[in-house]
Amino acid sequence: MSKARLEAFSDGVIAILITIMVLELHAPEHATWAALVPLWPVFLSYVLSFVFLGIYWNNHHHLLQAIKHVDGRVLWANMHLLFWLSLIPFVTAWMGRNRFDAQPVALYGVVMLLSGTAYFILTRALLALHGQSSVLATALGRDFKGKISPVIYLAAIPLSFVASWMACALYVLVAIMWLVPDRRIEKTLFS
Repeated sequence: MSKARLEAFSDGVIAILITIMVLELHAPEHATWAALVPLWPVFLSYVLSFVFLGIYWNNHHHLLQAIKHVDGRVLWANMHLLFWLSLIPFVTAWMGRNRFDAQPVALYGVVMLLSGTAYFILTRALLALHGQSSVLATALGRDFKGKISPVIYLAAIPLSFVASWMACALYVLVAIMWLVPDRRIEKTLFS
């Protein structure tokens, strides 16, 4: 079956998630710069999650450019990914409202870990459908970033109970690793 509906649906869901997150940013009651200061944790958690959703959208787009079609297994793997991504607004709001306390930061890491795992499952479902000699398989290669990211999340989750700011720094590290779109796919498709 065509990949167009999968791509359009996923784009719509991610756009809605970003919209939900921005609606959690409430303007202060007073028109002063000082009134914005208490909002910094909410804003920082929003920025981090916006970047993560942007990364998922961008890499999902590149992933779908490297394939020709989808099947039922891919549709369910994609729904699995969207499920975990749909929890990002909740954990973002909880983490921001509670000023990066340990438990919200840990749950944020769990959602990021499970989102990454779901993305990995989606890539494996696409590889199973298109084969190991496909453009996608060539583009993914060894997938170092895809393998190291869960390790960093697994380290950050318990670390959040010791120093939540260090766990957040690890989340930022993962975001920085993925910030640039996956050039492997672009190189394979356009060379």
